[in-house]
Amino acid sequence: MSDERLGVLITGVGGGGHGHEIAKSLLLADRYRVVGLDMSPTSFGLFDLESAFIIPPSSDPAYIDTLLAISREQRIRVLIHGSEPELNMISAHRGAFQAEGVLPLINAREVIELGMDKWATVEAIRAAGLPIPESALVEREEDIPSDFRLPAVIKPSVGGGGSNNTFLAQDRAEFVDACRAIVQQGLAAIVQEYVGTPQDEFTVGVLSTLDGELVGSFALNREIMSGLSNRVRIRNRTGRDDLGPVLAISSGVSQGYVKEYREVREACERISSALESTGPLNIQCRFVNGVLYPFEVNPRFSGTTYIRALMGFNEPDILIRHHALGVPVPRPIEYRFGHVVRALEERVVGDYPPVARWEPGSR
Repeated sequence: MSDERLGVLITGVGGGGHGHEIAKSLLLADRYRVVGLDMSPTSFGLFDLESAFIIPPSSDPAYIDTLLAISREQRIRVLIHGSEPELNMISAHRGAFQAEGVLPLINAREVIELGMDKWATVEAIRAAGLPIPESALVEREEDIPSDFRLPAVIKPSVGGGGSNNTFLAQDRAEFVDACRAIVQQGLAAIVQEYVGTPQDEFTVGVLSTLDGELVGSFALNREIMSGLSNRVRIRNRTGRDDLGPVLAISSGVSQGYVKEYREVREACERISSALESTGPLNIQCRFVNGVLYPFEVNPRFSGTTYIRALMGFNEPDILIRHHALGVPVPRPIEYRFGHVVRALEERVVGDYPPVARWEPGSR
């Protein structure tokens, strides 16, 4: 008997990334036939799914053709990316999937290109008249600002997800060294003033339909002082008491409190509108003295997707039902409030059937 559930293909389902969180969200919805892909045979997320295959990385010339062939053989209707390199590739070939009757569940190409460039995002938010931390672009060592308010966060302007390659400088020497470290890799660095305390940090999802209609938003007040949720945690030696005794940079692993947070959500909805988002958008920010300061805007589903789904705000399910099944978006979307915690999980996979590399004719 054939499986009549709508087929959804998710790339990059390895544990720890947003692909795995999307897959868990759709399994929670319990109405889809989810097929997972990854380039590594040991990726954690492969073992949660009924069907999973190993495929080439997105840099491989055969990547797009492989996704198209799998979509045909697996009767796929919706495609969702699980990593930023794959998002870029799928976005660039959106028309090829649409021609096959496959809906890429992604933001508009212009929004994706903007969001992938942190400096371009800063300029767009600033041009809309919305608050932004003091920021500067460093493309060469000569561009390093001679007078920048410290402490400051320094990271690549393009890439660097999950706070990778991110530095926190408290004095001039650290600031210059961090800028040089990024520039010497052949990258441009964005430097931003460190604002607020770790307790002021939020990750916010703003969901719009693929036509640009606002669906709703979801704010999580992050707890970033645990070892799992911070990339950097150091004593504050700047003398600025307004920043608290400890300075911290969050990792890509979120946990914390879900409440109304109306001011935070409405400020993020204004950012989404200014960027003309059409799909999922995730904003990392701090809310200080009534002002929201965004420091990262990702035009995609996030690592918090499953937390939102657990609380009743299942973003991929909402968009699939609306765009692929013709179900109206519920108004309003009601979800639970509460405290959400996360931990590592171990699993012995030796008894599982091996996940095969995809070949034509695979089932």
